[in-house]
Amino acid sequence: MIQKLCSLLMLFLVFNSCSTNAEDRIDNPNLINVSFRLNLDLNLPEYNSLNFPGNSYSTYNTGINGVVVYNINNTQFTAFELSDPNHPLSDCSTLRVQGVIAKCDCNDGNSYNILTGELTNGSGQYTMKPYRVSKNGNTLEVFN
Repeated sequence: MIQKLCSLLMLFLVFNSCSTNAEDRIDNPNLINVSFRLNLDLNLPEYNSLNFPGNSYSTYNTGINGVVVYNINNTQFTAFELSDPNHPLSDCSTLRVQGVIAKCDCNDGNSYNILTGELTNGSGQYTMKPYRVSKNGNTLEVFN
């Protein structure tokens, strides 16, 4: 009986924590939504760094201004848009990856952690735009 009650309570909490009201969501006015699929074959030399935790791969021909993929532990990966989410698109808003930090060339010094997407320096209310990552064998699929 107690187990059933706990299960019902958990379901109630899960459903109440999910918002169905689109007005509750805050969309970033600086970044558009683009659809893409990027397949990275980890057997290829170009993507070899992604076979090791703590390494990343950046491409600037996918997404809006590019995508960075980061290997957390060989089973978990993150992927983020390489456009500063706190700037309208411009010549300086493309982020450059240095280690685990993505830096903006605009004058405010914005930088972000590519593991979490959080702002580490500068100002703004938005985090990096995340993309989905799926691993199947030795292939990573990054998509929006």
